[in-house]
Parts: sequence; C-alpha cells; structure tokens
Amino acid sequence: MLDNFPRGTICIEDIEIGMTRSLRKEVTDRDIELFAEVSTDRNPVHLDESYAQDTIFEGRIAHGMLTAGLISAVIGEQLPGHGTVYLGQSLKFLAPVRPGDVVLAEVEVTAIDHSKRRVSLDTRCMIGNKKVLIGEATVLAPSRKFD
Repeated sequence: MLDNFPRGTICIEDIEIGMTRSLRKEVTDRDIELFAEVSTDRNPVHLDESYAQDTIFEGRIAHGMLTAGLISAVIGEQLPGHGTVYLGQSLKFLAPVRPGDVVLAEVEVTAIDHSKRRVSLDTRCMIGNKKVLIGEATVLAPSRKFD
C-alpha cells in the first residue's frame, strides 16, 4: 500500500474544503480470499475463474465492498483520520476491479459544518485514469475541543 500522506488525525479545526488524501493498493488474490472469508460472501464470480469466465465480467473480480473499503481506509487513517466516525456513504460501482489491478482511492473535502463536526467528502476509486467507484461520504470529524 502506498499512501500519499502519513496516517494520523486531522482535526476539524484544520480541515479545509478542497483537501484531498489518497492511497494506492494492488488488489491481490489473497485480499479477495480474505474478504470472502471475513464477509462470508463466497460468490464464485470472486473466487472461481472458470465460473467467472462465463459471466458478463469474463473473469474473476474483486468484491465491490473490498474496493469501497479502500475509501474507508483513507477516511479512517488520513482524512480526517484516527477518531473519525462514519455517518454515511453512497457508492456507485462503474467498472470491475480484478486481481492484480492497482486501485487509487481518493477522498476530497466538499463541505464542512463546524458546529456539528460534520465533513462531506467526494469519494472515488480509479484504475489508471478510469473511475471504477464514485460516491459521497459524511463523517463526524475529531476535534481538539472534545477529543
């Protein structure tokens, strides 16, 4: 995993509209197998190449929520980071992620409500220049006043 910023916490007092953070990760067979085990989603489109060849994907794909989990990693580790509470997330899956793909997960601050400690974020995952996931997240950010 290659983060573009160190892990930690950015308190709401220091967050600005337009701030971005990201991480880059290669999705491996092991990631897919572990996600299947933890989630109990053993759909053969994720685990069985011969089965997956006969689907619209023409091969195995990663779980969509595994890809979405990379967004969670950026939010929970970088922006806002440690102490953040997820309040909501919308997701739209645009293209499959396959074993071996390198995914760039990015978040960008679009709105801040200081009185409620709420931060709105555009979220996206890309493989190269191709968007594979887009969405929006709302989080409760940590504050120096309360944490």
